[in-house]
Amino acid sequence: MTAATTTLAPGSGLARAEASHAARRRRKLVVAALVFAGLTALPYGITDVYLQNVLILTLMYAALSQSWNILGGYCGQVSLGHALYFGFGAYATSVLFVNYGVLPWFGMLAGGLLSAAVALVLGYPCFRLAGHYFSIATIVIAEIGLLLVHNWDFVGGAMGIQWPFNPDSWWTLQFARDKVPYVHFAVGFLAVVWFVTWLIEGSRWGYWWRAVKDDAQAAESLGVEVFRSKMAAAAVSAFFTAIGGGFYAAYVSYIDPESVMSFRFSLLFALPAVLGGIGTLWGPLVGAAILIPLTEISRSYLGGSGNGLDLMLYGVLVMVVALARPEGVLSLFARSRRARNEEAAP
Repeated sequence: MTAATTTLAPGSGLARAEASHAARRRRKLVVAALVFAGLTALPYGITDVYLQNVLILTLMYAALSQSWNILGGYCGQVSLGHALYFGFGAYATSVLFVNYGVLPWFGMLAGGLLSAAVALVLGYPCFRLAGHYFSIATIVIAEIGLLLVHNWDFVGGAMGIQWPFNPDSWWTLQFARDKVPYVHFAVGFLAVVWFVTWLIEGSRWGYWWRAVKDDAQAAESLGVEVFRSKMAAAAVSAFFTAIGGGFYAAYVSYIDPESVMSFRFSLLFALPAVLGGIGTLWGPLVGAAILIPLTEISRSYLGGSGNGLDLMLYGVLVMVVALARPEGVLSLFARSRRARNEEAAP
């Protein structure tokens, strides 16, 4: 066989498939640019401070859920201990800023790198486990981290850390009255995590992760480096989760162990992706857009009488999705698009 015969002809089926795939990826990028541009302009049409706060939290949890989705959705390793990395990011940013005057931007980066390193250390024994054993191990490790921080005086123990009040500035990520800058940061954070996920999705690592998710043993038999794939996914996921923790600390200006490391946060990172569509680019944002406003509104209107209602909402939503649409809300749009294509076909 000559070299000429192995070259893909422009009209061949494989060449057309590759061209179609490249076109779909470009369309995703264009749609993402339009969506993020719209989200950037959205706070200028929302003057109510409470609604702006809901928007910030929705965008933040969408980015954090996308970070979780890298490990849990694409690689299939369902972690329920990501609050550990969120807390690392929040505490690293807070301690460096409050005690040493290091700007939050560098604190978030330090927290992200620390969390990635911790994820690699913890992943070495935990990825020897499979299925629900891995999930249980992540819960136990996160709870141990919570107890350690509770009793660590260097990071404030149970009393937590209060950020000092400074003039409004992008350098310190502090804005006393104006929430629009926080919206812009949250949009930027979500856009970066989305773009990294988009890059990974079309790379060799993305194919490896999906193969590991479908069948780790079969993937390994085909030459996929399963353990390295899991470790890489864990490091990337932990890095971005910690960045979100640092942003949250700057936004609320006060943290304590329960406010950044409780099990509730681990659930809030996973549920939007599960609700919207696990292992997809837009699932976490769609799920967060449904889940977070419902949670915040229920708390606002019911107050103390609604204590625990958010957990009930989580449970109901998960049961509904599991029974009606196991693939997530996005599967509704995919199904309707397939139906339209079938109707349009001759």
